Amino acid sequence: MTEIRVHVSRADQSADPYFYVPFDVQKGVTRIDVTMAYRKAEDCVIDLGVLDATATDYPSVAGFRGWSGGARDCFFVATDDATPGYIHGEMPAGTWKIMLGLHKLPENGADVVVTIRCDSAPRKLEPQPERRFPRREGAGWYRGDLHCHTFHSDALGSPELLHQAALQAGLDFLAIADHNTITQRRYFHPQSSPDLVFIRAMEITTATGHANVYGVDEWIDFRMTKPEHAHTLSRLVHERGGLLSINHDKPTIQWDYDLPEIDCMEVWQSHWMAWNWVSLGRYQQRLASGLKISAIGGSDFHQPAQLMPEGPLVLARPTTVFWLEELSEDAILAAMKAGRGYVTESPTGPHLALTVNGQPMGSTVSGPVVAEADVRGADGDLLVWIDASGILTTQTIETDAWMGTFSGEAKTFLRAEIIAANSRERLVAEFVAAQGGRSLPWQLQCVHMQDQPIRRAVSNPVYILS
Repeated sequence: MTEIRVHVSRADQSADPYFYVPFDVQKGVTRIDVTMAYRKAEDCVIDLGVLDATATDYPSVAGFRGWSGGARDCFFVATDDATPGYIHGEMPAGTWKIMLGLHKLPENGADVVVTIRCDSAPRKLEPQPERRFPRREGAGWYRGDLHCHTFHSDALGSPELLHQAALQAGLDFLAIADHNTITQRRYFHPQSSPDLVFIRAMEITTATGHANVYGVDEWIDFRMTKPEHAHTLSRLVHERGGLLSINHDKPTIQWDYDLPEIDCMEVWQSHWMAWNWVSLGRYQQRLASGLKISAIGGSDFHQPAQLMPEGPLVLARPTTVFWLEELSEDAILAAMKAGRGYVTESPTGPHLALTVNGQPMGSTVSGPVVAEADVRGADGDLLVWIDASGILTTQTIETDAWMGTFSGEAKTFLRAEIIAANSRERLVAEFVAAQGGRSLPWQLQCVHMQDQPIRRAVSNPVYILS
């Protein structure tokens, strides 16, 4: 057993939020156990992870062996198994590094004790699970959640429970984007099926912004420390054929890096009342500047230790809906990149399918435009047509199966939103009831004070050639 004592200070934090504690691993080691101890407090939070001997300085393309953030203070890595969030397999000899994420430190710093045990007992070398390629035949609208978490990062619930929650919600696809790790795939690769297709995902989680990576097998280095590292992130993702999406660009964790080349933007995270008008406003500004970015949504649901009943604050609130020729990961990723869908409040939320000059969402057409919006499940609410200049016109939705129309000039793009009118009082009451007697979050109070519109569905745009 090796015990290493270090003192970390705010000067260390300013120099690099990741503090490294090196240790040597001899040839033949088959398991490593690590424990971290420090005085935990509101102003003292230290994250935990590990790199093996093949890792390099940022950006590394190898050597990641696990990350648990602040969710755990101990872990093990072995040839045959590992703590959730950590990768089992070959144990290369050489200098490994414990990563201490200096999330919060008091003025006088913190003393940290790291205890390391290396074991060489015979163990099998277990392979990583093979990816499956399930598909469900048939064109149609398919529903999913593109942002949720298990105990492979900071949730309490297992992948099995999250799987049950997705089936309970009636979802067709799910992206499990655990923080800074890819080990949730130990469960989800073997379990992906035509009934519920899993999308490879990882949430890049830093103190100044979060982003989701989709469709990449490899770990992507999350150790961003400079604004320009956002462009490095984009390059790493796109070199591997993946998609990059900025998450919840709103209080309290907005995107404070440079804006890199992104494919998608999470315009709606968790319940609409949680400041999502800020994210949507930033999305509108980026579209108006001429960028082509697909709008997606995700619940950011952290699965509890028990299966929760359906309600306004659980998985798939909101739900992202895509038109697919078949249900498969490849088809979903293509629809995400192209913007062939919309975001709605829940798996049973309003339907909003926009076509412009006969072309679907995500297309590019020449103006003037003739647009149709197929709207279902929003009788008495409002349909709003929007281009780069803002709101063009507002229509009252007259029935539960209704077609809205717009014709004329539109600048740069045309998109649509369903805003609660007839349903507003019911939606607020459902949200209040879901609090179970707890005091209302300040986001809801802010909605009341500002009389913020409550969106029920948001379409992707159709782009207009000038």
